[in-house]
Amino acid sequence: MRLILLSILFGLSCFAGSARAEWLQASSDHFVVYANDGERDLRRYSERLERYHSAMALITQRNTEKPSPSNRVTVYLVRSERAVQDLYGKGSKYIGGFYIPRAGGSLAIVPQIQSSIQDPFSMVALLHEYAHHFIISASALAMPRWVSEGSAEFFSSSTFQTDGGILLGRAAQHRAAELFLANDVKAEELLDPAVYNKKSRRNYDAFYGKSWLLFHYLTFEKARRGQFKAYLELLQKGSGQREAAQAAFGDFGVLDKDLDRYLAQRKIMALNLPANMLQVGPVEVRRLSVGEAAMMSVVVHSRRGVDDEEAKAVLREARDIAKHFPNDAAVLSALAESEYDAGNDKEAIAAADAALAIDPAQVNAYLQKGYALFRMAPDEKNSDQAYKRARQPFIALNRRENDHPIPLIYFYRSFVDQGLPPSQLAIDGLDRAVAVAPFDLGLRMTLATALIQGGRQADAKRILQPVAFNPHGGDLADAARKLLARLDSDPQWKGADMAAVLGTAGAAGSEPKACSAGAC
Repeated sequence: MRLILLSILFGLSCFAGSARAEWLQASSDHFVVYANDGERDLRRYSERLERYHSAMALITQRNTEKPSPSNRVTVYLVRSERAVQDLYGKGSKYIGGFYIPRAGGSLAIVPQIQSSIQDPFSMVALLHEYAHHFIISASALAMPRWVSEGSAEFFSSSTFQTDGGILLGRAAQHRAAELFLANDVKAEELLDPAVYNKKSRRNYDAFYGKSWLLFHYLTFEKARRGQFKAYLELLQKGSGQREAAQAAFGDFGVLDKDLDRYLAQRKIMALNLPANMLQVGPVEVRRLSVGEAAMMSVVVHSRRGVDDEEAKAVLREARDIAKHFPNDAAVLSALAESEYDAGNDKEAIAAADAALAIDPAQVNAYLQKGYALFRMAPDEKNSDQAYKRARQPFIALNRRENDHPIPLIYFYRSFVDQGLPPSQLAIDGLDRAVAVAPFDLGLRMTLATALIQGGRQADAKRILQPVAFNPHGGDLADAARKLLARLDSDPQWKGADMAAVLGTAGAAGSEPKACSAGAC
């Protein structure tokens, strides 16, 4: 039933004769956007995202490395907020859009372009999450939660000017009701997590709004100039959050009064960045084939992630569509993913091989074939030969796209899964994967454990810190904090009892980060 609903929401059909939706793909330096919309609107939407990236790079003075094609953020614009919530799954009642950070597959799912224009929160949700993506990609510094959320709110409140410029740092209007009506959060609670966590939180509070207010205030208030920089420098040198805040900002009570006065102003400052200050590369738009368009509901659902029951339903739809488009490489590649998700390794390999025979540039076909071969390898009699075969699709993909992180990850896994110590080349490859996909917390944890076991404890702590302090880190953040605590108490620890130290922490992978009217 869920897949039938998705097909209706996407406006698609499983049959070639009625697949009328004209899906487009817009490709730019940092984004790939899919939408069932007009070319002009899609191009404008993609250019806005690139201008936003350029504005963040300009203001933060952090020019991130241009991602490899497969490591860009993919944005799926679906028909409505209801479609977003259906894809999100459980707990989606107030979800307006969500983002999943993954090495080689970060994605965002938000309502379609016209919905974004009529309901600005759809765009705010995407900009908020991309701000997180950008900041963690541009800096290895572990930031307190209020800085992470306050900066994301600051950037996501941007206005795109008709002349190509951006008004950055506007008042966060979507937080107005929260700031005036929700339970207040004092400066001390923002700046000292221990104080915040002690307070009972039965009702929704103003954490996000107050984080934005403090970040905005420290950015523009002349009397506080230089204090935020000093605060970050103290944190980087090892000061605790409370100690750094007291040294940089002074009395918390005075800061509260200053924030109240700042919020009460009739006007608030913003940065007006003209178009000539923003560097935006070309946006290439192509029309999807009829087969690709028919397969879009399958593709989006697969990329979002499926459980066992959903995988079977998605596969039925994928197989039905593939019957009508047996010579479409993109359709066969999507079929390979559906077969793999349903546990059908041989069928996944066959579909991937068929896709590659038609189009050797089908990145997803290499991945699905490699995943299937890796899953089959432990049951093969000759382990060395099995893993050698499993590496081949990833090696082939690495030759085509040298900085795709997945081949680097699976080269490392080819040792670990066999119970062999990874080579230095494998460790270096994993390190490079983190460098090109620093937003993937699970990948950071994998590298950190490898570094601990290899006696590189200082490097492991550097990799773990952004995970430990990530506001959306969940179980992985808990696991990172446990590892950091053990390394602090035993600097020479090489992970001999790592499983006991972690307990059940760290079991989760990359979970969706959602934006609702309440929180992101």
